Amino acid sequence: MAYWLVKSEPSAWSWEQQVAKGAKGEAWTGVRNFTARQNLVAMKKGDMAFFYHSNEGKEIVGIAEIIREAYPDPTDKTGKFVCVDIKADKPLNTPVTIAAVKADKRLADMALVKYSRLSVQPVTPAEWKLVCKLGGL
Repeated sequence: MAYWLVKSEPSAWSWEQQVAKGAKGEAWTGVRNFTARQNLVAMKKGDMAFFYHSNEGKEIVGIAEIIREAYPDPTDKTGKFVCVDIKADKPLNTPVTIAAVKADKRLADMALVKYSRLSVQPVTPAEWKLVCKLGGL
């Protein structure tokens, strides 16, 4: 299993909206960056992803599961980009802010710190375990 982080502005798509979709989940559409696209292509069914509220909140708020692997993004008129389907798994007991991530030297190499604008990022197993601990899981 691999680990990921996906970002969304809560005013566009929030954790609460993701949770409301239930077991059928929702397509993670709208990614228009080629590095993020490659990360979507690399995702496998059963992989897990942190759900990060960007711009507003700036915190990891939940864990989602990849339930469908990459397929053409129906919102992309160019045909170059893909999406995956994700479903909410569980919220973090305590959201983990970007400030908390940056303050922890063990997370200094995390993509969230190094590539702050990348909307779909890999997370190492060690980073996953540490962020889960910081989030009270």
